[in-house]
Amino acid sequence: MEFKFGGSETNQKTVLGHPSGLFVLFFTEMWERFSYYGMRALLVLFLTKSILEGGWGWEREDATLMYGWYIGLVYLTPIIGGYLADKFLGFRKSVVIGALIMTLGHAAMALEGLTDMFFYIGLVFLILGNGLFKPNISSIVGQLYKGQGKEKDAGYTIFYMGINAGAFLGILLCGYIGEKIGWHYGFGLAGVFMFFGMLQFYFAQKIFGNIGLSPNNSEDLDDTLEHSMEAIGDDVEDVIDDAKSSKVTKDRLTVIGIFALFTVFFWWAFEQAGGSMTIFAADYTDRALSGESATVFNIVNSIITLVPLFVLTWVLGMLFKQTFKKYALSNFFLGFSFLIIWVIVIWMLYREFTSEATEVAASWFSVLNSLFIILFAPVFSKIWESKYNPSGPIKFALGLILVGVGFAALAYGASGIPDGAKSASVSMIWLIIAFLLHTLGELCVSPVGLSYVSKLAPVKLVSMMFGIWFIANFLAGVIGGWTASYMDPIMEDYGLSTFFLIFTLIPIGAGVIMLLLNGKIKRMMHGVQ
Repeated sequence: MEFKFGGSETNQKTVLGHPSGLFVLFFTEMWERFSYYGMRALLVLFLTKSILEGGWGWEREDATLMYGWYIGLVYLTPIIGGYLADKFLGFRKSVVIGALIMTLGHAAMALEGLTDMFFYIGLVFLILGNGLFKPNISSIVGQLYKGQGKEKDAGYTIFYMGINAGAFLGILLCGYIGEKIGWHYGFGLAGVFMFFGMLQFYFAQKIFGNIGLSPNNSEDLDDTLEHSMEAIGDDVEDVIDDAKSSKVTKDRLTVIGIFALFTVFFWWAFEQAGGSMTIFAADYTDRALSGESATVFNIVNSIITLVPLFVLTWVLGMLFKQTFKKYALSNFFLGFSFLIIWVIVIWMLYREFTSEATEVAASWFSVLNSLFIILFAPVFSKIWESKYNPSGPIKFALGLILVGVGFAALAYGASGIPDGAKSASVSMIWLIIAFLLHTLGELCVSPVGLSYVSKLAPVKLVSMMFGIWFIANFLAGVIGGWTASYMDPIMEDYGLSTFFLIFTLIPIGAGVIMLLLNGKIKRMMHGVQ
């Protein structure tokens, strides 16, 4: 019997029209992103807060440089992790080992109060663990689908929704607890759910059948027969087809390189969310609310927190229905982690409603990106499956232009701030608009990029190409952190508005260039849609 999807028989049972295994990966990645984004939301705030406030009292320049190197390096190590998975470990073992290393990293950061060295050890562990985890879980997603068309694109978009569900909860809860209760509690909470994500994946991994096993163990009988037939065919067709095949492969790999290059411009701007935009939220945005405005905010905050959590719990229930009988222990850890989340959320909302005044946490604004992803990812998924699905280059161009327009909104909002001012009280609306536009741009670039890597790369190189893809994120993170470190000098000489205009003009210019290259890039993809 031929299965529609890759993996085991249980994986043929669907959730929302996709294989159950996709949602095992969905929740695994969700908890990993919970831990990553929870820590990311706190990093610059923790480093720049005074020692009396529990922070390290660093200058903005130093904090943004540290932030840039951190988010850059967590995307550089995947090329090593991809290589180790392809040659030795396999995708699944790499995911488990990476998750364990990251759990230890968060535990070390939770102990930063004992000695500064624990903080740095924790960062190193998070960087190394990400290298094993990040490219390989994405590779498993690609192999769940036998086709290379719209269904895989939709699957990656759903997977990306899981990423942002984790980011949403991580920023919301770790950010809140870190800012309001204590930094080390926020760092520690991130590690707890990384641990649960590892256990959930480990005890459900057989749902993937032979997908992601170590290279020496990954072939079943059908695979062996297939490779034998391919070898026979190669002997006959090598002379005729090798030149053509080489040209097609070269062109497709070149397209991955072009997409990766333009991705640098996107993430260079987008990753300001945890750097200069976080500083803007903390020091230049009016976050103090009282009376009716505080009540309205708490109601809205409750809605945007509870509705996604209800949706995630509903998806969790559908996964339980399809897999609990076969993978009860995995489902138990997943269910228990959600129980903890519900308890923390209810406590947080109750605490805010009973407070006399409300000060919106600076990290809260980063939650908007994840919230908008959760709201709009299904819409974009449907568009990508419809007749209105634009080409890859057009999607990238739209993403670049949207992120630039988002910074234009910030530049306008900051236009009244005096040159060199260290604080101000700008309306929150400008950050909200910026995050909305950045999110729409992200949906045009990031999940689509992951899908194209899986479709354009040769099978034997797919994990390595995911690693190379993340080099673009490394460059974007480091260059973005370096650029953000000039925030104060640029602001003193030209104003904060000018600083944000840099991130307006460059991405929009890159987007226009991508539009002009659309036809040539489509031809180089040789039929990949």
